[in-house]
Amino acid sequence: MIAKYRHSVRLIVLCCSLFLFSGLKAQNTGTTEQQLNSLLLNAREARNQNDLDKALEILDQAANLAEENEDEKFLVDAFHQFSRIYLDLDKEVTALFYWDRASVLLENLAYPRGMAVHRFVEAQMLTMDGNYFQSIFKLNQAKESSNDRNLLNHITLLEAENLRQIEKYDASETNYNSLLVNNDPIEKEWLQTQAHLGLAELNLLRDRPEDAISNAREALNLANNSGFSTQSWEANQMLARIYEESGDMGGALRHTQYLMRLRDSVYNVEKFAAETSTADKVQIDYMLKEVERLETRNRQLGESANRSELTAILTSAFLIIISLLAVSLYRNNQIKLKTNDLLQTKNRELQYARDAAVQAMEAKTNFLSTVSHELRTPLYAVTGLTHLLLDENPTKAQEEHLKALKFSGDYLLNFINDILQINKIDADKLEPLEMEFNLKKVLTEVINSLQQTSKESRTQLILDYDKEIPNQLLSDPVKLSQIFMNLVGNALKFTKDGEVLVFAKLLEKTEESARVFFEVRDTGIGIDEEQQKHIFDSFEQGSIQINREYGGTGLGLTITKSLLGLFGSKIQLESTLGEGSSFFFELDFKRKDSLTDDISFQLEEKDYDYDNLYLLIVEDNKINQVITKKMLSKKGIESDIANNGTEAIELASKNNYDGILMDIHMPGISGVEATQEIRKFDPNIPIIALTAISLDDSLEAFYAAGCNDVVTKPFKPELFYQKIGENIVDHKSRKSLNA
Repeated sequence: MIAKYRHSVRLIVLCCSLFLFSGLKAQNTGTTEQQLNSLLLNAREARNQNDLDKALEILDQAANLAEENEDEKFLVDAFHQFSRIYLDLDKEVTALFYWDRASVLLENLAYPRGMAVHRFVEAQMLTMDGNYFQSIFKLNQAKESSNDRNLLNHITLLEAENLRQIEKYDASETNYNSLLVNNDPIEKEWLQTQAHLGLAELNLLRDRPEDAISNAREALNLANNSGFSTQSWEANQMLARIYEESGDMGGALRHTQYLMRLRDSVYNVEKFAAETSTADKVQIDYMLKEVERLETRNRQLGESANRSELTAILTSAFLIIISLLAVSLYRNNQIKLKTNDLLQTKNRELQYARDAAVQAMEAKTNFLSTVSHELRTPLYAVTGLTHLLLDENPTKAQEEHLKALKFSGDYLLNFINDILQINKIDADKLEPLEMEFNLKKVLTEVINSLQQTSKESRTQLILDYDKEIPNQLLSDPVKLSQIFMNLVGNALKFTKDGEVLVFAKLLEKTEESARVFFEVRDTGIGIDEEQQKHIFDSFEQGSIQINREYGGTGLGLTITKSLLGLFGSKIQLESTLGEGSSFFFELDFKRKDSLTDDISFQLEEKDYDYDNLYLLIVEDNKINQVITKKMLSKKGIESDIANNGTEAIELASKNNYDGILMDIHMPGISGVEATQEIRKFDPNIPIIALTAISLDDSLEAFYAAGCNDVVTKPFKPELFYQKIGENIVDHKSRKSLNA
């Protein structure tokens, strides 16, 4: 598209400039020359600092001063700097306009350095258009026209870029390295910064990520110290790309977030708008000035009746006006293209940041899952041995220490379970089930299980249940139990000599659904307004003093909020410091009223006869083997041990066991695979999964493999024996009756 405009722009400029500058003479006083030199140097410094609007304003002053003093050389220098700035702004048509202006002046001017810069700017435009070999040719011509040190350094830099593009990496590296030790009197640091950026790109292409990072960091330090904001931006982009390609997503995310903050800053947006506005103003003001000069000349020619010259001037004026319109249209199109490019770049950066954040979250989740799983094995030894020692008639002093140890083990187990639960929710590993249950039974079981805690805190625990709530509903009773265990347990923790009320009221009922309002209200210490803002955040408990006095992990309310989110509900809080707190929410249930309400609301404990049981323990950890076997022997249960899944299959096929306690995570054949193999030759033997469950484990997968039940390690001994009774003792009894 640029080539399309190039011929017409040059024609317009030649027509206008041959006439307008035919009378200029190179006359200049020493003072004016110093002033012009100062303006051009200031403009260059502003450009290097990426203050392009300031640079354009300074150049506009320099061009006006040069015209007033009819100094064609300084005017050429100003036009060249205009061209380079407009190239920085991606306004190649405007850059070409000023380059052609300089061409007209240079045709009748003996100015070797100006011609060298002219060829250098042309080489820049060729490089931007992808014509690297032609650009190198022009750079060689520029070298022959001048020995100016600063210009030669810029030629070396552009040549290095062209050589890199045509994959002449060794020659390109030589050029860049020469600039690292340059002694340029004007732009030493700027050239070194650009050289480091070029080397970073070059090393990345040559698969040298460490060298690329080193060069990019050097460029970033130089840019930050010298205020080169454009180069600072490019260095951060380079580091983000290098870290991404080398797999360091944390480093890539860090630099990408910096770029996103900088791009979104008000300063950056306003600066871009100011640069565009100044660039357009300088260009249009200059063209309007040309039109004004033509009109003045037109009046002079009219007075002298030189109609042929008048026609030429009018034609030139017409062409300039057309040029203004063309440039304006092109400018608007360029702004649209640049805006679209910025949006696309922004979208790519956001996608990259999102991917990096997802990877970081997955890494965190996997780490916590692994840690929580690995902690369960030694914790099983702590809790199991503590239980065994408490059953061996310890002395009073020993019993006190063992109870403290048991309390610490239980606390650590609850903490690990909370972390695992949070990770499962964050990783979308949990989904609410939909099964038949009785809501009143769930709430009653929660309250019964917390009665001992209620007694210890001398707090009355009350259930106020609306009789209009349908008997049978469809939802996930396990997650509902966890929600109320957290809320009621939390209320009891912070209430002494008071009351905790669990309230359930029917709000709306149809033939297919029911909406229920729930509230857990206490008369405890309460929460102040500031603490309420963060009370549902992880590890938040209101204050350090509360944490020290009451203990806990600060995850209970976070889990509750997340679990309710799975049901599409939101928990709310009302609290007054010193008077108590109220947590409330609403839930929608599907109805299942075809079942009768014949469920007992009391927890039943059944005594089992464990004598003559013969079990197989499948466990790869030696300590766990000893603890499990001794816990079984306490109840008179005989057992064999299989060290892995392969041994388990072999022993189960040779012996007549009453049941199997199957570990899931074992080297070689896993517990799930071993269970599937055993089911092929013995579909009826009770198998209880005895495992330290992890984030990736699915209870449904255990049941699908053929397990009758699951006990999570570490476990409470009472639950362990209860599960053996329900699954193995009862099965043996039914088998005996059938026999």
